[in-house]
Amino acid sequence: MRKAGKFLRETDLYLLALCVAASVAGIIAVFSATRFSLEAGETISRDAIVMIAAVVLGLIICLVISAIDYEVILKLWPVVAGVSVLLMLSLFIWGTGPTERSDVITWLPFKIGSFSIYFQPSELLKIAFIITFAVHIELASDRLDKILNILLLCLHGAVPTLLVVITGDMGSALVFLMIFAVMMFMAGIKLRYFAIAILTVVAAFPLVWVKVFNDIQRDRILALIYPESYSDIIYQQLQGKNAIGSGQFTGAGLFKGPYTQNGVVPEAENDMILSVFGEELGFIGCMFVMLLFLLMVFRVIKVAQMANDNPGKMMCIGVAAMIASQVIVNVGMCLMLLPCIGITLPFMSAGGSSNLCIYIAMGVVFSVYRFNADRTPVDFRMINVRTPYR
Repeated sequence: MRKAGKFLRETDLYLLALCVAASVAGIIAVFSATRFSLEAGETISRDAIVMIAAVVLGLIICLVISAIDYEVILKLWPVVAGVSVLLMLSLFIWGTGPTERSDVITWLPFKIGSFSIYFQPSELLKIAFIITFAVHIELASDRLDKILNILLLCLHGAVPTLLVVITGDMGSALVFLMIFAVMMFMAGIKLRYFAIAILTVVAAFPLVWVKVFNDIQRDRILALIYPESYSDIIYQQLQGKNAIGSGQFTGAGLFKGPYTQNGVVPEAENDMILSVFGEELGFIGCMFVMLLFLLMVFRVIKVAQMANDNPGKMMCIGVAAMIASQVIVNVGMCLMLLPCIGITLPFMSAGGSSNLCIYIAMGVVFSVYRFNADRTPVDFRMINVRTPYR
């Protein structure tokens, strides 16, 4: 009991409560979004079951990782990088994707009896990138003003980004770029380099539009500008936006939203989960979701400030950037401000991979908290010596 009490005291219970609250809200929303698809005799959908299992397993793994000194995790960066890259490369052999997207290979299929499971390696690659990039920044910290080191850091960021682009996962590619940019900024890279990068992206965009984007990706961007000409492409986002707007201030009530309960919004349990909150819980429900994420990101940044070393700080910054970027892109999609590129809302969208891996990432943050938090001194009564060391 003493060990359990000590473990809890050294755990960031405030951040843990925010994560669990977000997951519970997400499970309820997914349950609501999938009720219309239940067969006779079913009480809960497969999506909700998978999500519950992923959250429970994720919480267990999160707490186990939190008990491991993050310095050990940093030293294992070659293993973390190797496993995640191999999983990504395996997509080119066994990978699959949605039936309507023959150009995408983002999932690894597994079968347990009659139960099919799909794992998305890019979710694990995000965590690996944050860990390895934190190590790389630390190694180059004394020479970050050198062009060669900046180019090597850019190459580090380009490798995972290009891997996910090749598999057709443009959403994850955007998240990688945002994590990369935030970590570079927090590392102290001079602003002139960011200005050069922005100008390069703007200049290269026509080439990217023609050579990198496929027809579907181009259509999704054009659909925001000319919705009447791409009614089939914009349909999901339009229905999601209509569902959110129909909820007005207080919503239609949980399990009572016409759009949600009739399956009008495609993939409402996944990318469009915000439409469930907006329609059934209204503006209040959406603000509750945003407040949860805002408090969560601020808390992770607070843990970063507690870190006594740069790698611990940078890993927390990377996780905060990952959560914030996914929330910004997902909400932008739901409000038709950004193209639909397949980004889940952390902790809340259905999906085993995303829910499992977000807790793995949080485990690293909890480890930084645990091994930097002030500890109660240990009392050696026999020799009457008090010391903060174990």
